[in-house]
Amino acid sequence: MKIIAINGSHTGKRGYTHFLIEKLFSGAKKQGADCEEITLAELKINICKGCSVCNKEKHLLKCIYEEKDDVAMIFNKMREADIIIYATPVYVFNMSGLMKIFIDRINATGNSNEFNLSESGLFFHHISKDIYSKPFVTLICHDNFENEMSKNIVSYFRTFSKFMDAPQAGTIIRRSGKLTGHGKDAEKEKQYPKISESYKAIELAGKELVTTGKISKKTQKTASQDIIPVPFFSILKNFSIFKKKAIEKIKSN
Repeated sequence: MKIIAINGSHTGKRGYTHFLIEKLFSGAKKQGADCEEITLAELKINICKGCSVCNKEKHLLKCIYEEKDDVAMIFNKMREADIIIYATPVYVFNMSGLMKIFIDRINATGNSNEFNLSESGLFFHHISKDIYSKPFVTLICHDNFENEMSKNIVSYFRTFSKFMDAPQAGTIIRRSGKLTGHGKDAEKEKQYPKISESYKAIELAGKELVTTGKISKKTQKTASQDIIPVPFFSILKNFSIFKKKAIEKIKSN
């Protein structure tokens, strides 16, 4: 099996997104998968200009930047993949601009003059299924502990799946990254023992992708669990009075 992870973090291989990709790859590689990370921050990716040249007969499905940046190379690697991982930190309540700029270049891979229905029954134009209709995983990370923080990204890829005929193989959301040192601070991890459970689950997720083609709901839940060592934190964090007291405690420390 070939698994491609697209790292949309502006910090590239220095960031938490890369750390989590490596955890997932660890489990997949143990099952014999061929894994490759594509780090967008290291590549040249031009912004789609919306010029529609790629939809004109003489230039159909060919972007004006095809020979001027690295996007065509990424698309070719995606064609070879069995599963794709879209990995991004949260930037102002959404995916990174780098990831969105890359995904916008999908415009040149579909013929908007040819109308079809998606497998989910949605009216859409032609798409290049060999690139974007692969099973995919959404891997999200951020420093906040609120579930609301990543909802836009989750919703986006749910819609993406429906229009692009791409099965969702799983979603992992790793919150509270700063508290645990973004995977680089062993002492902080000792303060939050559940993060070790989460990392083990992310490795298991990699194994499951190879053995079953998707991540089980149980593994997704464990990988995405809250790691604050407070009983019933997942419930308490929904109450304003608890949040106010937590902020007061943080400020007093």
